[in-house]
Amino acid sequence: MYAASSREALEGARIELETALRGSSAPSTDAVTVGDELLSVAATVNDNRPLRIALADTATSADSRAKVSDTVLSGKVSDTTRRVVASAAARDWSNEADLVNGLQSLGCEALLFAAKESDRIDTVEEELFRLSRVVKGDGALEQALSDRTRSAADRFGLLRKLIDGKVTDVTSKLAEFAVSRTDEAPGDSIDELSQLAAASNGRKVAYVTSAGELSADQRTALAAKLATVYAAPVTLHVNIDPALLGGVVVRVGDERIDGSLSGKIATLRRGLR
Repeated sequence: MYAASSREALEGARIELETALRGSSAPSTDAVTVGDELLSVAATVNDNRPLRIALADTATSADSRAKVSDTVLSGKVSDTTRRVVASAAARDWSNEADLVNGLQSLGCEALLFAAKESDRIDTVEEELFRLSRVVKGDGALEQALSDRTRSAADRFGLLRKLIDGKVTDVTSKLAEFAVSRTDEAPGDSIDELSQLAAASNGRKVAYVTSAGELSADQRTALAAKLATVYAAPVTLHVNIDPALLGGVVVRVGDERIDGSLSGKIATLRRGLR
């Protein structure tokens, strides 16, 4: 969670980013470049302590921090990326980590902006969800993708073997970012990006576990009920688990609704103790 000053800094940088992308002559193409560059800049800042301090030190003036950013990035990234990073550096972040996380968030949001502009945001959201299920469902694969004794190139190579030619460019770049993170398991990180993609399109994600396959009518009815409850369109991601015996379990954010037969039996057993 961001502290108040960092939340304000991120919101200001977001406005700068979106304004720049919407003013572009080729929003979708430029947004992919900017998103890719912002994630690269975030990684560089994270790995370079003197640079990180120089960009986040609120004891120095905002103009000085922006000038450092401009000097470091001049000629190395697009003008849009350079301006966005300078704008972010000129804002007051609570700490260095929040600045890095903010740049990462901006990079992901630029890539999702590109997906929306090209009418592929639903595709990206679905691809990320499916990839997270694959990674989470294979313990050896997830361990290999998160193994810091392996080089980044090796881990990215393993990921590319899994997704090359099967997903959009935006999904590929977001998945690579997820694997690069050290603070979260790859499957969980990819899952979070899937939810971010849905949220960027004004949707909520409902994770549904069902005892058996749901018909198209059942899916439509469930999505409509959840949309009424949460006052937003809802995307269903359905997994099958026969152990539920019947019914479904639904998770939306931190809320969990257990309508399964096994859940009802468990509740009944607790009541009989």
